[in-house]
Amino acid sequence: MSIKSYALFQPIFVSILYMSIEVTNLLKQYGGQKAVNNVSFFLGKGEIVGFLGPNGAGKSTTMKMITGYLKPDAGDIKVCGISPDKDVMNVKRKIGYLPESNPLYYDMYVREYLKFIGGVHHIQNSKVKIENIIALTGLTVESKKKIGQLSKGFKQRVGLAAALLHEPEVLILDEPTSGLDPNQIIEIRNVIKEQGKNKTVLFSSHILQEVQAICSRVIIINKGELVADSSVEALKLNTKSNRIAVSFSTDINKDELHVLPAAINVVALNNHGFSISTNDVNDLRKQLLEFAVNKNLDIVSLQTEGNSLEDVFRSLTMNN
Repeated sequence: MSIKSYALFQPIFVSILYMSIEVTNLLKQYGGQKAVNNVSFFLGKGEIVGFLGPNGAGKSTTMKMITGYLKPDAGDIKVCGISPDKDVMNVKRKIGYLPESNPLYYDMYVREYLKFIGGVHHIQNSKVKIENIIALTGLTVESKKKIGQLSKGFKQRVGLAAALLHEPEVLILDEPTSGLDPNQIIEIRNVIKEQGKNKTVLFSSHILQEVQAICSRVIIINKGELVADSSVEALKLNTKSNRIAVSFSTDINKDELHVLPAAINVVALNNHGFSISTNDVNDLRKQLLEFAVNKNLDIVSLQTEGNSLEDVFRSLTMNN
């Protein structure tokens, strides 16, 4: 396994009595390709964990194995102490699952569909629970429509409502904010955060700002392998920065900085301040100093910028 630093593996361990998801040495192959290769992680009750990786990294495959929709080729999974391999129906009762594809019956009305889901789970007093979950997920204004008449964002809400209806202990959410507008994203973010107070949530998203806003911890996989498991702050601290912020005393054209050999991308913050990405911070720093001397410029400030979650993600997945 290729990793940048052991410090990127700092999962928050919980007493085994409170472990909600246990994944050990998980393997899934399609032909000769290993979609998931020797992946292990553990999630405790009350954790909201971001599950990140590029397209094709193995996120959805891993989630499907946890929920029992796919069978692993090797390794062990336990959900609330139960193995999907031995008792898949009981595991599914413990899990609320929103898949990326979010399959729905478009000819059903919203309440009709949720009543159907309630019947699948043998929910008592389903009418009251359906009304509560409609309000919780912000479906009230659209609840009298057929699902096929809804926007993509409201279809996502229906999927989330169905995942929450039977009050599961574990939520597996694969791209839950897909198709939502910014206001809807904030509303669903608040729902997920509230649910995470007494449930275990594994949450996949390509919107890294959402992951940072919702999750206490992130797991990153790349090409089927685990490359990081830690808190967001620990990842940012332990990943080498690849940006420099520089400010000059006079205005200059950013095109003059683009020609520096170590500069990859130059973003103008104003007419005299710039954020420059690079593969080698030390080389770029030397080249900026030489540039200032040759142009007879004064540098007001020159400092390495802190990492964002996006920087960490790129550093762990671009070149591995």
